[in-house]
Amino acid sequence: MKIPASLPLYSCLAFGVACMSCAAILIRLAEATPFAISAYRVSIAAVILIPITSIKQGNDFLKWSTSVWLWSSLAGLLLAVHFATWITSLAYTSVASSVMLVTTAPVFVGMLSHWGLRERLSARMFTGILVAVSGGVVIGYGDYTTGVDPLFGDLLAIAGAISAGGYFVIGRKLRGQVDLLPYITVVYSTAAVWLVGLALATGQPMSGYTPSTYLILIGLAVGPQLLGHSSLNWALKYLSAVLVSVVILTEPIGSTILAYLILNEEVTRYTLIGGMLVLTGIYVVIGQERGER
Repeated sequence: MKIPASLPLYSCLAFGVACMSCAAILIRLAEATPFAISAYRVSIAAVILIPITSIKQGNDFLKWSTSVWLWSSLAGLLLAVHFATWITSLAYTSVASSVMLVTTAPVFVGMLSHWGLRERLSARMFTGILVAVSGGVVIGYGDYTTGVDPLFGDLLAIAGAISAGGYFVIGRKLRGQVDLLPYITVVYSTAAVWLVGLALATGQPMSGYTPSTYLILIGLAVGPQLLGHSSLNWALKYLSAVLVSVVILTEPIGSTILAYLILNEEVTRYTLIGGMLVLTGIYVVIGQERGER
């Protein structure tokens, strides 16, 4: 397997994270329910991908083994859980807290890689996990008395981080076996089916929104989803799940700045302190793997 040069590889990841940093702001601006936002995000992306993949890849899907189909479908389910929990969390807690907590995914990638990918969880990595979790506790404590139900929102964001961890680990497992376009088409389509069903089952409307909201939903699908998430899935063929997932550590910086500038959202000292602990813990988690590479 030929690995791309470092500059285009990491430039692609940086561009993807920049696109993903806009997600929390777009979600806040969209006047739609959380499950509807989640469903539209991946459904529009899937609708765009299906004809493109059919033209470029043909019937490559038919050559997949049953195992690849099952793992890809599970990745789609985990992506649906990630969006459903994280996007809902934004209705209960601050953008800064939500994004900081959901970007602890590399911690869970490390733990899942230990069992799923047979990568040993070192003492250094375990220490990093403890530091990152303590940061999450600080953020949750600082939010406890503010907002609609910030503690519940923080727990939803953590659930989003855990499901994202599984999504990245499966992506790392499969991207060496299948091409990018068919993989993300199956994953996004599977997530879309789950999320549309969830929205309908819970009575959250899928229509009746303003034209500006529909434009925001299209932007969410094209930017953070197609360009952002797909960039990370592309990189999973060449880099470990831990290294790829750690790129999202820069997402809270962009999201928090945008929330401050656009939404006038205050950044509390608990968010800053907890965020520093989260980032420090994740840095420690990846230190071992970076040293080995």
